[in-house]
Amino acid sequence: MTKLVHTMIRVHDLSMSIEFYRKALGLNIKEQFVFKDYTLTYLANQETDFELELTHNHNEDTAYTHGSGYGHVAVTVDCIHHTHKTLKELDIPPSDIKTIRYQDRLLATLFFIVDPDGYKIEFLQRNGRYN
Repeated sequence: MTKLVHTMIRVHDLSMSIEFYRKALGLNIKEQFVFKDYTLTYLANQETDFELELTHNHNEDTAYTHGSGYGHVAVTVDCIHHTHKTLKELDIPPSDIKTIRYQDRLLATLFFIVDPDGYKIEFLQRNGRYN
């Protein structure tokens, strides 16, 4: 049996990314390891044991590309409308809220934001498939 423990993304400006994830997702530094050529920063909150690992390569000046395979990271929230409004107030522009149904079944109510490095983050209302 496996257990998911983290997702890793490479970031260009570590301080900006840490602040973004603190404001947007309520994630704080759980642990940080500074090596000669790179820094590993693990972000988490009390909602889950799952972590977001930010990898910052110290001497990388070129922006990272996401290729055609990366999609998004998803989080759930209690109130999609309140979260949407809060992010707007924090100057983190969310996409429009939309609802996805399959036949008569509610699958998801959601919106997206984008982090400073272009990674998409999906916010899902805790309902439908995501209770």
